[in-house]
Amino acid sequence: MLVVPERLIAGLIGPDEAFDAVAEVFRQTAGGLARNFPVVREALGGGRQYGFKSGLGPDALGVKAGGYFPGNAARGITNHQSVVTLFDPQTGRPEAMIGGNLLTALRTAAAAAVSIEALARPEARVLGILGAGHQAAFQLRAAARVRSFERVIGWNRTPARLAGLAAVATELGLPFEAVPPERLREAEVIVTVTSSTTWTLGIEHVAPGTHLACMGTDTIGKQEVEPRLVARTRVFTDEVAQAATLGEAQHAVAQGLLDPARITPLGAVLAGDAPGRESADQITLYDGTGIGLQDIAVAARVLSLARDRGLAIPVEI
Repeated sequence: MLVVPERLIAGLIGPDEAFDAVAEVFRQTAGGLARNFPVVREALGGGRQYGFKSGLGPDALGVKAGGYFPGNAARGITNHQSVVTLFDPQTGRPEAMIGGNLLTALRTAAAAAVSIEALARPEARVLGILGAGHQAAFQLRAAARVRSFERVIGWNRTPARLAGLAAVATELGLPFEAVPPERLREAEVIVTVTSSTTWTLGIEHVAPGTHLACMGTDTIGKQEVEPRLVARTRVFTDEVAQAATLGEAQHAVAQGLLDPARITPLGAVLAGDAPGRESADQITLYDGTGIGLQDIAVAARVLSLARDRGLAIPVEI
């Protein structure tokens, strides 16, 4: 078995490789070449979440174990902690264990970027970001790779934390402004990336023609967007069953505002089997619930690169 520790990941893979791996997963799932297994997730108390995401692709079988531990930031470590284990899909033998913290951030941002490339209006020039935690910087960098944004606006419940996001915008050569939620209406693409259990983004905060990439809601009870707004959008997702039960769409579905049959797999759009944006005024929403296959695909890419460079560490089990 091979081990690729967390400390090596940043030197092996970046946003471009993650984007390609995640986009391919969307196409594979749409074509029936890959499938996700049901998510197992448990609340541990104190806001802590722990669970497993797994799936089978054409050449990869694996599972990501980990979760969200909100007290970690005060300890100087990332709130999201995880590891990806890959298995030989033919024999079931464990092949590799790969640090999952950076991989999770990269694949989450990559999925949002894939949705922006596929669904946002080509002329979109203002990016809005709701949230300023660890993941927000990854989202900003990934979004800027697929659209020529001219400025960034952002909101966070704790405004002081927006300074980090502003620094990333400056690094990218983009002016940044902290705004109240109602001014997010100026944005043509909005990425939501919080761990909230009550919605912040309402109908009055979103202009016609906006694309929303909702990346924070991946557990029953989480919520970033007003259900009435979700119901007014054209909803796309990575996994329809997850979107309807634990994604941003869960609340609109539960309230009878959204029929799960109206949710379109983004992979079907990429494969040419379903239309994407249908008009300039349509509001599109990507419900990014996070699927195991994305983690597995990015981890497999890391393993291949680590093997090529002689960096994978062999261990006996």
